[in-house]
Amino acid sequence: MRDWNGQLRPTLLALLAATALPALPALPACAQAPGAEARASTARATVSVLDTAFAMPQLGRTRRVWLYLPPDYHTSTKRYPVLYLHDGQNVFDAATSYAGEWGVDEALDSLHAAGGWGAIVVAVDNGQQRRLDEYSPWRNPRHGGGGEGDAYVDFLATTLKPHIDRHYRTRPDRLNTGVAGSSMGGLISLYAALKYPEVFGRAGVFSPAFWFAPELFGYARAAAPRPGTRFYFVTGAREGDRPEVYVADHRRMLDTLAAAGFRRGVEIEEHVRADGTHSEGFWRREFPAAYRWLFRGTEAPAAPAAPVSPMQTP
Repeated sequence: MRDWNGQLRPTLLALLAATALPALPALPACAQAPGAEARASTARATVSVLDTAFAMPQLGRTRRVWLYLPPDYHTSTKRYPVLYLHDGQNVFDAATSYAGEWGVDEALDSLHAAGGWGAIVVAVDNGQQRRLDEYSPWRNPRHGGGGEGDAYVDFLATTLKPHIDRHYRTRPDRLNTGVAGSSMGGLISLYAALKYPEVFGRAGVFSPAFWFAPELFGYARAAAPRPGTRFYFVTGAREGDRPEVYVADHRRMLDTLAAAGFRRGVEIEEHVRADGTHSEGFWRREFPAAYRWLFRGTEAPAAPAAPVSPMQTP
């Protein structure tokens, strides 16, 4: 079976048997299921499509990229932290989601109305059949896929982020730049923060599918903590067919990062939710708490930044 993000669910056979899994029929990941009725858009006015075919030179392909701007973006001169999200189809709009959306625009609009500073969100669509390839740096010979995660993370750090910083009023420093995602998106978010700690000082890791790329544990053990880094982990106790695998890997990664010098309660905040499932509904519910912890303190004035292009104040 495949989970809501289109990844293979870990089963007893997949995780413990020595034989490879039989081939399974492919369903475009995070795309509306074939034959499903068209759904009305739920994206708010604060959401737009930055580009339907943004170039990804590291991968030789293009991708739709979504943009959320805070409600006061066009009426202020403020600069904002930026959060980069994967599986863009599921972030803002039920009309493009596979099995529900995160409601990030609704959550951030509500937090802004309650007095929050606000943040820019950039969401990159997954590559559907290429999703497993792009969201893991390591190939998984048993389940198939993986191996393009390095190139994908390079795209985020060296192509997409510089573009956003040039054209919008961002706070470009690492402590105001985050990356987050769920399942395979959680895996690649942690990897991005570990590979580019000078770029991503915040990472939201929701229901991570660490079982797909166990090499990440060794990579994390070799990481060197930097001051101010924040990792937020949340996993449900009812994830997929083998929830104990998700919970065990969650705890193993926390122990691994602790051994590398990251401190729980300081650089790391973590939760295992008893009722949490591998679903957009769970991640939607958990997003506001993760965002608040990752970006707390952003109300403080930012350091002066270089002038920006006219595109920043259209």
